Amino acid sequence: MNSNNLDRKYIWHPYTQMKLWNNSENIVIKSGSGFSFVDSKERRYLDGISNMWCNVWGHDRKEIIVAMKKQLDTLPHSSLFGLVNEPSVKLAKTLTHIAKGMSKVFYTDNGSTAIEAALKIAIQYWNNKGKTQKKNFICLKNGYHGDTIGCMSIGYIDGYFSPYKSLLLKTIKVESPTIRHEKFGSQNFEQYIDKIENVLKNLSSKISGFVMESGAQIAGGVNIYPKNFQRSISDLCKEYGILLILDEIATGFGRLGNMIEYKAQHSEPDIVCFAKALTGGYFPLAVTLTTTDIFNEFLGDYWAKRQLFHGHTFTGHPVGCTAALTNLELYEKLNLIRKIRNNSLVFNRLLKKFSELDICYDIRHKGMLCGIELRKGDAPIKSIDKVPIGQYIAKESLKKGVYLRTLGNIITIIPPLAIEQEDLVKIVETEYAIVKKVQHKIGRY
Repeated sequence: MNSNNLDRKYIWHPYTQMKLWNNSENIVIKSGSGFSFVDSKERRYLDGISNMWCNVWGHDRKEIIVAMKKQLDTLPHSSLFGLVNEPSVKLAKTLTHIAKGMSKVFYTDNGSTAIEAALKIAIQYWNNKGKTQKKNFICLKNGYHGDTIGCMSIGYIDGYFSPYKSLLLKTIKVESPTIRHEKFGSQNFEQYIDKIENVLKNLSSKISGFVMESGAQIAGGVNIYPKNFQRSISDLCKEYGILLILDEIATGFGRLGNMIEYKAQHSEPDIVCFAKALTGGYFPLAVTLTTTDIFNEFLGDYWAKRQLFHGHTFTGHPVGCTAALTNLELYEKLNLIRKIRNNSLVFNRLLKKFSELDICYDIRHKGMLCGIELRKGDAPIKSIDKVPIGQYIAKESLKKGVYLRTLGNIITIIPPLAIEQEDLVKIVETEYAIVKKVQHKIGRY
């Protein structure tokens, strides 16, 4: 079938109003080259969001592709139910070496399932210790941990999940600070810590775990934690006997400029989850890591039912584990973290001129993550020419050869981690031109 004539009416796209989508131009991606997608009409689109925050090396990194093909020829799939495969063993060893303090790896398929596994591990950990009353979770407002029921419960964002509220578990949600643009001056996060400590002090006997994204909240608005905020949370969890569950699904492996973000934050998790950049974006794979202390509570006589009752068909998939191993080898071989930090400095310089535009209320940036919040006065900009602001910016970006999605009125620039500087410049310059156009249109109303 000619890709120009593909009938896409059978596809239901995620987070998409299909009535609007069905009236849009039919863009069919047929290949990837470097850090760009190529469509059926040979048009190129620079990837401004790392293919939903997971792409590291672009679309044609030969080392990863060759390794995956070799593994497919050798063993395309082998279950971990009573068996083991070589790539999964090697990857587990590699991950526990990188993620200091962690000693066991539980494999899943994606970020949501990694978090769900973490929640079940936390609850059963306390059950196995005889503390069945510790069954609640505390989490940060504006956090996001995935779209499954448990994940929505601890990462509730009203704009996304309000239709499903009746399905969700009750959790304790607390406020958190975010680093703002320098124009806002110095910021104090101690008031947030004081309020959180009051909650823990009164409810610690009922709380199983504190769940938070590590280093920054992304989907909740690109909220970057001030220095020592996460460390303070970690200290409080230790003091009040609460498990710290960190979500590094989107922020780990370099997104914020650090290989393992919790180490840079000087925090000590009991459970941590990774996904997205784990395989460079070449295969769906996620992991939930725990300490020895957590793991040991699941050991015992078979009939005591202390084992973790959780599993996935594609757990420890050998092709995915091979992709991850090769990806992590490239990190070290090519010193990717140093490149990310250098590019972050360039990124920061490029973003400075956005602050000169009146509608750019706040610019939040760290590593290879950026959020530009658009407002007119104190009001978020919701639409342009009767088109939702996010859809407008996405379409304008595609016209200029950049693939981008926003968080409503917050433009997110989340490029592939190994992106070249000239491509980064093009993405930022493209969005600057679009924001200037938006400001001009806003000025007419």
